[in-house]
Amino acid sequence: MIIDRHPFTVNSHGHLEIGGVDALSLAHDFGTPLYVYDVSLIRRNARSFVDTFKELGVNAKVAYASKAFSSIAMLQVIQQEGLCLDVVSEGELYTAVEAGFPSERIHMHGNNKSRQELQMAIEQNIGCIVLDNFYEIELLGDLLDQQNKEMDVLMRVTPGVNSKTHQYIMTGNEDSKFGFNLKNGQADKAFQLLKKYPSIRFKGLHCHIGSQIFETDRFLSATEILFAELAKWKRNDNYIPEVLNLGGGFGIRYTSEDEPIPYEQYVYALVEEVRKQSEEMDIPLPEIWMEPGRAIVGNTGVTLYTIGSMKSIPGIREYISVDGGMTDNLRPALYGAKYEAVIANKADQTPVKEVSVAGKCCESGDMLIWDLPVPEVQTNDVLAVFSTGAYGYSMASHYNRFAKPAVVFVENKEAKLVVKRESYQDVVKNDLSYL
Repeated sequence: MIIDRHPFTVNSHGHLEIGGVDALSLAHDFGTPLYVYDVSLIRRNARSFVDTFKELGVNAKVAYASKAFSSIAMLQVIQQEGLCLDVVSEGELYTAVEAGFPSERIHMHGNNKSRQELQMAIEQNIGCIVLDNFYEIELLGDLLDQQNKEMDVLMRVTPGVNSKTHQYIMTGNEDSKFGFNLKNGQADKAFQLLKKYPSIRFKGLHCHIGSQIFETDRFLSATEILFAELAKWKRNDNYIPEVLNLGGGFGIRYTSEDEPIPYEQYVYALVEEVRKQSEEMDIPLPEIWMEPGRAIVGNTGVTLYTIGSMKSIPGIREYISVDGGMTDNLRPALYGAKYEAVIANKADQTPVKEVSVAGKCCESGDMLIWDLPVPEVQTNDVLAVFSTGAYGYSMASHYNRFAKPAVVFVENKEAKLVVKRESYQDVVKNDLSYL
């Protein structure tokens, strides 16, 4: 039995299976809350991008956006699959170094890179820095000149495309904290400024229009706008781009309301558009880069919880409470994200009612799911929430002094602990006494 439109199965005991391992045994062996990743699905998602570019015979780089979920084990899997890596902070870069990730395949993003972060990127000889503002151009140029080094860069621009997504994950519109604006001439000024720094090797443009996008038309519009700018630079300065980075943001399925398209479809559409625009501009096809993050890990993760208290308000609502909440999944409280779930030990049973799933944080807004269809529920049942692979652990906090959950990877019917569960000693380890 397959869980409706989620890539997991139900075994003969009626229990949810993740990567061929019974979810109940995972909860028993590793405790809850527990993040579980099906590594075979991570690999399959990664290959859907990489293999499609190969099939089309296009020079390309697929970089995993590690902000979705970064750990040493995760980056090792990404390295095995031949992807590049996006980092947005010194901490993410440090994790990549600890994972042994090849530095030439690391790209650095961020809207406020510090001197220390840029210095670390230079020292590690990473493959590319995506410049986001004038301050960074001057800072990076000065640092490179001081050390007699060079660095490949892309310029992040905002093409003025409003994506059909939540305002908190919309990044390609004009009013954005990210990148150089095309319409008001900031990108032109940045292009001229880059000429003053021969140590900065300007390879091309980057844009990212937002996240959780289910169609290709906005990506195509952004690509057309980028080429219009590039055509102007070619006419005026004979500039020919080597790289065009079209970002990520490809949508995944969280609930039945979401209708994602195959990842290959994004690649086909964007390659066709870049080819068309390159031919019209009469330039060689630039290397195409993409940056999937959520699309690689989002649907591969399941969070397991143990159900505790239950509360019925006749004529209004029935609540069940779990041993986690907004500390391990902030997305519902942050921007109303929706999820689907099953009772893992009753995954083959027909729902008979609806309940709302409450977290245990001391906040009324700590609700994971509203109106979830379930069979009869009991204390100590295990709840499995789907599509929690992206931005769960990454956004996890110590609010209410909760310890962060463990992370387990499952592959070939074997489970391996890859991030230890925090102890309360871990929670207070940086505290200092005042007495």
